[in-house]
Amino acid sequence: MTTIDDVARLAGVSTATVSRALRGLPTVSPATRHRVLSAAEKLQYAVSPSASRLAGGRTGTIAVVVPQITRWFFATVVEAVEKFLHESGYDLLLYNLGGREQSRQRVLRTANLHKRADAIMLVATPLFPADVSTLTALDVPGVTISSGTPVPGWPCVRIDDLNTARTATRHLLDLGHRRIAHISGYPHDELAFTAHAERRRGYQAALRAAGLRPDPSLDVESQFTIAGGTRATAELLARGEPPTAIVAACDEMAMGAMAALRDAGLRVPDDVSVIGIDDHDLAGVLGLSTVAQPAAEQGRLAARILLDPLGGHALDTVDGRPLTASGPSRSDTQNPPVILPTRLVVRESTAPPRAH
Repeated sequence: MTTIDDVARLAGVSTATVSRALRGLPTVSPATRHRVLSAAEKLQYAVSPSASRLAGGRTGTIAVVVPQITRWFFATVVEAVEKFLHESGYDLLLYNLGGREQSRQRVLRTANLHKRADAIMLVATPLFPADVSTLTALDVPGVTISSGTPVPGWPCVRIDDLNTARTATRHLLDLGHRRIAHISGYPHDELAFTAHAERRRGYQAALRAAGLRPDPSLDVESQFTIAGGTRATAELLARGEPPTAIVAACDEMAMGAMAALRDAGLRVPDDVSVIGIDDHDLAGVLGLSTVAQPAAEQGRLAARILLDPLGGHALDTVDGRPLTASGPSRSDTQNPPVILPTRLVVRESTAPPRAH
C-alpha cells in the first residue's frame, strides 16, 4: 500500500511538504507542487486528510474560544474564521463558554487544550493572570480578537472601542443634543467584555470635550443584549426627565432601547434619538444609526495571522507592518494591536432634538 512517505521519496521532499502540496496550501511553490502531484499520480496515492496532518505532527485544527456564540458579533467572527480555515485546509474546534466563568476556567486551564489544536484564538475572552500564564506555558501560536488582555507573543486584532463610542456620542452632539444617556453591559458580570469600560470612557470623553459633565443618572448598566437594552432604558425613563438621545454600547442594546421607548409612548427620533455600535445585520432594517465595526474582517485577519506561523497561509505584512516567520515579535510594545477602522452610519434613528 502506497504511503505518504513513498510519495515524499519519489518527489524528493519531506512528508510535511507533500501534505501541504496535496492540501493546496499556498506555501508550496508551483514547481514543487507539480512534482508532488506527479509522484502521487504515478504511485496512485490517495490523500488521507488525517494522515497528511499527522505527518507534520499537527492536528489540522484551530481552537476558537468565544463567550457566547448566540451574540451577533461572536457568531459573525466565528463564521468568517471557519470559512477562512476551511479554505486553508484547517478545521475549527469551537469552545462556547455560554457566559459561564466555570466554563472559561475549564477550557483555558486544561492541560489538553494544546493537544487538541495547533493554535488558539480567543474572541473577546477576559483573562486573569493565571490564564495568561497557562496559555504562555502551552507554547502554541495564538491570537486574540477584541480583547484588552494581552498574551505575550500573541497578536491582537480589534477596533478602537474608546474612539468608536466617542464617534457615536459626537454624532449626537453635532445634532444639538446635550442630555445624552449611555446604556452598557455590567462590567462585573461573568465573562464581562473588556469593550464595556472603553466605550464608556469614549462616551464620557466626548461629553467633556463638548464642555459637558457626565451625569451618573444618565448612565445605566444591564445585560449586553436586546432584553438588557430594554431593561436599561426602562430604568433610565423611571429616573425622571428622559434624555433627548441614547448611546448604546452595542446595536442589540440599542434595539432594546427603541422597544422600551416605543412602549413608553416615545417616538424615535422625534422624542429620543438612539445610536448603537456594530452595524448588526438588522440595523439597516430598523433604521438604526450606528458606528459600524468590521466583525467578519477581524475574524479573517486574525485567522490569516494565526496560520502564518503554521505555514498554512502566506502573510508578510498587516497594515504595512512586517510579520516575522514565527509571527509578530514577542515584544508587545514593538508590535501593537492591529486596529481596524470603524465608520459612522447615519440612519433614521437619530435627528436633532425637537427644540432645534
